[in-house]
Amino acid sequence: MARRNKILVPEAREELDKLKARVMKEQGYDVNLNNPEDVKYEIADELSIPLKKGYNGKLTAEQAGKIGGPIGGSMVKEMIRMAQEQMMKK
Repeated sequence: MARRNKILVPEAREELDKLKARVMKEQGYDVNLNNPEDVKYEIADELSIPLKKGYNGKLTAEQAGKIGGPIGGSMVKEMIRMAQEQMMKK
């Protein structure tokens, strides 16, 4: 599946994937460290959302948000925590 989301610094993709894997693993999900994107299928399955590899144009925006929200939200919370920790050290 092609990635459509663009990050500001493409070289950061690998580290963002590592962060995603670590954060979702801490939340109890079974994460393949070589392909952390697969965690979205586990979340979709838990929520009974019919996400499959390839085209998912029949999913509603609400369904897609229920899958991606917990992932992105958890990553943002962790990045904020890390930034606050760094600020406390200075």
